Amino acid sequence: MSGPRLAAMAWRNLWRNRRRTVLTLISISFGLFLAILMTAMQDRSFADMIDTAARLGGGHVTLQHPEYLDTPTLTRTVTDAPALITTAQADPGVRKAVPRITGQIMLATAGESYGAFFVAYDPTQEDDTTLSFLGGVTQGELFEAADGPGIVLGTRLARNLGLEMGDKVVYTLMDREGEIVGGLARLSGVVDTGSPATDGGLCLLPIDALRRTLSYGPGEATQVAVFLTDARASGRVAERLGDTIGADTASLTWQQVQPDLSGFIAMKVGGARFMELVTLILVAASIFNTLFVSVMERMREFGIMRAIGFSPGQLFRLIMWESFWLALVGCVMGGLITLGPYHKLASTGIDVSAMSGGQSMDVAGVGMAPILQVGIFPENLAIILLSVVLATLLSGVYPAWKAGRVVPIETIRLQ
Repeated sequence: MSGPRLAAMAWRNLWRNRRRTVLTLISISFGLFLAILMTAMQDRSFADMIDTAARLGGGHVTLQHPEYLDTPTLTRTVTDAPALITTAQADPGVRKAVPRITGQIMLATAGESYGAFFVAYDPTQEDDTTLSFLGGVTQGELFEAADGPGIVLGTRLARNLGLEMGDKVVYTLMDREGEIVGGLARLSGVVDTGSPATDGGLCLLPIDALRRTLSYGPGEATQVAVFLTDARASGRVAERLGDTIGADTASLTWQQVQPDLSGFIAMKVGGARFMELVTLILVAASIFNTLFVSVMERMREFGIMRAIGFSPGQLFRLIMWESFWLALVGCVMGGLITLGPYHKLASTGIDVSAMSGGQSMDVAGVGMAPILQVGIFPENLAIILLSVVLATLLSGVYPAWKAGRVVPIETIRLQ
């Protein structure tokens, strides 16, 4: 019997016991529903966290002095940031590259002094798509010139220093020679990131003004932050840039720069994969039970089929076709069931801020979005669908083998 006719016979066989088939299809579709939504939540939340971390730190790939990661001091710099930016932006995976100076700073007014972490950036090159702090201005405004006198502080830091808009603040730090240097700035803006720790220790400065204070060259910086169109390509891009820029500059991925966040994501991904595997095993067990019981109930039928000329291979393929139909219909049903909730969660999401009592949630210093949304990577969706199909087909192998081994005279007599 030809393949199409076996496929048609297998389709009819499935519906001889509608209740059992429907229950099996519900099992497949529900497992698919859970797997897709769990993976989509994970993909979206981790992608957002990585993007936020990149915009808080040194980008998806960071170009810096080879020793800066272990000993981050202002003496370890890259001297020709414009050349590195040109090289980085020539890579097809790079969206943007910008120079930065980062480090520790002391801020003082007439009555108070506090330490802070500073980021000096070029306001003509950056916005909140590369430096997320810039989107959180609640008072005043950002400085517009790279060599201006402005300074932007976190809300708690400005309040602790007792500063109002336009007030003067003195900053001091160590220069490249290890000497204490300082400068004078006026508070031009205040940012609220939602993280108490960040708001209590954040300082933003114009990069050229700080270069003068530190006696840096015009193209000198502590890092070049490289932003990618796809964060998952950070390893490949970092390797390509590392091969191009030479050994005097390190090309690091966000995983290397932020190992705590990388470890957290790896742990969560591993846990999710384990849960998906358990779900897949449960679904496969349900399918195996359906097919095996179906085969055992039809042993006399298979014996007659063997007696009239069906080969063991044809019976094997018949059961495998039944497995395939279960997989196909189950995937279609699962997709239809998932479509509505997925669209709702992708477009609107669910506000989960109440779960934290209205407090901001962060991991390794990176804030988590209060709105839970989904967005699955195409390759992960393909892996899920392929896994369900393979699990269904594998569940049918033993029942199909059992059906192909029937001895006509024995099964007909026993039944």
